[in-house]
Amino acid sequence: MAAATCNQTCRYCNSDFQAIADKNNPHTEYNLKNLVLTTVNLFFMGTETVSSTLRYGFLLLMKYPEVEAKVHEEIIQVIGPHRTPRVEDRAKMPYTDAVIHEIQRLTDIVPMGVPHNVTQDTHFQGYFLPKGTDVFPILGSVLKDPKYFRYPDAFYPQHFLDEQGCFKKNEAFVAFSSGKRICLGESLARMELFLYFTSILQNFSLRPLVPPADIDTTHRFSGFGNIPPIYKLCLVAR
Repeated sequence: MAAATCNQTCRYCNSDFQAIADKNNPHTEYNLKNLVLTTVNLFFMGTETVSSTLRYGFLLLMKYPEVEAKVHEEIIQVIGPHRTPRVEDRAKMPYTDAVIHEIQRLTDIVPMGVPHNVTQDTHFQGYFLPKGTDVFPILGSVLKDPKYFRYPDAFYPQHFLDEQGCFKKNEAFVAFSSGKRICLGESLARMELFLYFTSILQNFSLRPLVPPADIDTTHRFSGFGNIPPIYKLCLVAR
C-alpha cells in the first residue's frame, strides 16, 4: 500500500514505514536471517517436542488404562463420538487437560530448557554471574519439586485438579520454561497436544502388546532431551 494513496496513520502504512526504517538499520533484529531461524525453531522444535510428548503419553495411558478410560468418558460427554474435537472444548474437559499437563510434567521432555544468556552482571543467591554467561534453567528440578507436586515421580493427573474436579493451575508447571524467553510455540503446542490426544482417543483404544504392569516408561536416552523408549501398540477402533 503506497503512503500517497492512504491515510499515513493507518496501521498498514505504519508497518511499511517501520519495515523501511528497519531495513536501513544494521542493528535491527528484524531481518531475513532472524525470520528464517525463528520460523525453523518454531516448527522444528515444536515438531520434536510434541511428537515425543505424544509417544510418552500413549505409553503412560497404556500403563494406566483407568486414566485412558476416564479421558474417553469425558470426550464422549463433551464432544461425543462423531464430532471433530475443537480447541475450545479444552475448557470444558478438566480431566483431559490435567492428564496432558501431567504427561508433560512427568516426562520432562527438555529437562535443561534452552540456554539463556546473562545480559548484565548479575548477583544471584550468593553467586556472581558476569555478563555473557550462558545459563541453563533446570526445569526438571521444578517439575518434580515435592513442595508443589504430591507424588513427584508418579503419574498422578490429580496434581492439576482441585477437590471439585476442576482444572487447577500450578505455578511450578514450567514445561515451556518461564520468564520473558518462554517457549514461543507454547500456544501452538497446547493446541496440538489437545487435538491429537482427543481425536485419537475418541476413535481408538490403546492396547499394549505386554501386560500394563510390564510396561517400562524409562527414558531411552536422557541428555538435552528425554527420548521415549521404543515400543509397539495396537490401535483398536471403538
